Amino acid sequence: MPISRNVLFLLIGGLIVAVAALGYKVYQDHKEPKGVQLNIGPAGVSVEKK
Repeated sequence: MPISRNVLFLLIGGLIVAVAALGYKVYQDHKEPKGVQLNIGPAGVSVEKK
């Protein structure tokens, strides 16, 4: 049973959207947060502006 050209384009478009959404999520997860970072450790408390 052959697949029509429109169904094939729909499947390829859906895959492209899914990969783009996954790539954007990975980018957001690895991006440095903006704002103020507080570190509490053996050396004391440090405040770093990002």
